[in-house]
Amino acid sequence: MTHSEKLAKLRLAMQAQGVDAYIIPSSDPHISEYLPERYKCIAWASGFTGSAGTLVITQGFAGLWTDGRYFVQADEQLAGSGFVLVKLKMQGAAEYADWLANELAEGSVVAFDGKLASVAIAQTVLDTLLPKGMTVRGDVDLLEELWDSRPALPTAPAYLIDESTTGEPAVSKLRRVRDAMTRKGAQAHLVSSLDDVAWLLNIRGSDVPCNPVVLAFLLFEAERVSLYIDGQKLSEGDKERLAEAGVLVAPYGRVEAALANLPAGTAILMDPRRTCYALYDAVPDTVAVVEDTNPSTNYKAVKNAVEVAHMRETMVKDGVAMTRFFKWLEENVGVEPITELSLAAKLREIRAMGEGFVGESFTTIGGYKANGALPHYMATPESHAVLERDGLLLVDSGGQYTTGTTDITRVVSLGNISEAQRKDYTLVLKAMIEGSSTTFTHGTKGYQIDAITRRPLWEHLRNYGHGTGHGIGFFLNVHEGPHVFNAANVNVAIEPGMITSIEPGLYREGEYGIRIENLVLSRVAAENQFGTFLDFETLTLCYIDTDLIDKSLLDARHIEWLNAYHATVFERLGPHLSEKERSWLAEKTKSI
Repeated sequence: MTHSEKLAKLRLAMQAQGVDAYIIPSSDPHISEYLPERYKCIAWASGFTGSAGTLVITQGFAGLWTDGRYFVQADEQLAGSGFVLVKLKMQGAAEYADWLANELAEGSVVAFDGKLASVAIAQTVLDTLLPKGMTVRGDVDLLEELWDSRPALPTAPAYLIDESTTGEPAVSKLRRVRDAMTRKGAQAHLVSSLDDVAWLLNIRGSDVPCNPVVLAFLLFEAERVSLYIDGQKLSEGDKERLAEAGVLVAPYGRVEAALANLPAGTAILMDPRRTCYALYDAVPDTVAVVEDTNPSTNYKAVKNAVEVAHMRETMVKDGVAMTRFFKWLEENVGVEPITELSLAAKLREIRAMGEGFVGESFTTIGGYKANGALPHYMATPESHAVLERDGLLLVDSGGQYTTGTTDITRVVSLGNISEAQRKDYTLVLKAMIEGSSTTFTHGTKGYQIDAITRRPLWEHLRNYGHGTGHGIGFFLNVHEGPHVFNAANVNVAIEPGMITSIEPGLYREGEYGIRIENLVLSRVAAENQFGTFLDFETLTLCYIDTDLIDKSLLDARHIEWLNAYHATVFERLGPHLSEKERSWLAEKTKSI
């Protein structure tokens, strides 16, 4: 079926069930950002492949609500599908609920699959539509019967990793969560988010592309902890290790029944942003629900000394790979055919030579010229650019290693650069340095770092439409909460031990895009009578293209920062490179 034919069948199915509007979120029963093939429902229905969005279908309208990262991509991918782009004003907001409230008549029925909507999103829909006299159903899955050859759930093995890697055994992490439950007055706690389960049990898998997680739920009860997972994924030895930590293994599909059978009078802790509505709805009315962030989400965000040490080692491995990749690129553009697809394959090939490499942490974004202006651009066999010795190339990539996760963006000149491009590039670099070199009081929130980073761009009437930074996991998800550096984060404080990206950008649609990204570790800088002050240690080790810099736009302190950073890059990476590679990197990292 074409996408327009799928839309027609969805509308027929809606009529058959008496549904006036149907909502399809980009999610799965674990409220994941990156999805197993089985749950790529938006791509199946509309053709849109971005990682964030919501489809809303009525008999007279079909729209995709998504944010500024995907506007151009959505316009292209939705062409001819019957769906149109609706531009979100605020990233992640359920603005379609207000649209439905205004468009539908009293008595209308709005439905969604509760396995694909978070409690928070479902509650927004309910709170918006019920007062309008509408009926909201969270138990309608229209896709299962319509989606021929729908992919099955993944069956790849899962495995436990050692305390020497994680720095803390599972039993200790479980105890910490138990203590938090007690403080919140909860006797039970459901953990749905895959990276939380993985962190708590020191378990990894490959059920989701680029994220080393396994499909599973973890349920704390008064007397036991149960891991709901496809038991065939685990070896007998790992099952024994889990049992020693006090964790019982139960079938993946039985978690809903376990929730339905919770004893009356129990209180269960559930994270409304990381739990699907179907499981929330399965909890009996006789059980109180305590809604709060998973304790493990906050614990996981603060890396211990062992994790930090491993991450520093990982940055050397990744920096060596990036050096070899950019050297290869510089020497071969215009000599052999290189496309956005083949450069991504080459980068993966080079990274795979590194010890402990498991895979990419996300699909490499190689955006040449105008394609670089799409923050989440993805080259395809049907649509990709061929590199020439001209213009700007943006490469955003990352690796999953057994000792950590990386995420890095660099922009390099391939030739014939304009003064306007130099100015834009230098201002983005200045912004990145501002964010990376700031000192701030303990208790500072993400929105403050976001504003500090943007200031050099704002001063020249420039801006970017995405956040400044996201948390990153330890051999886990490349996007990790709860901390982010964006305007919306007014609640989560930056704690020592958090690892976050700093990635300002500037995008000129139809021309080029610029983004420079490093990962930083927050740490205590000083304590005095005025309080505790934090700063950042830059972890990423890779040269920043100085050929693009307009030095007149930088202050002395920005130049000092860049020169010191490049000295560190050469010092840390040099011993792991060949003589020719060291000579090449020495030229790239020389002082300006």
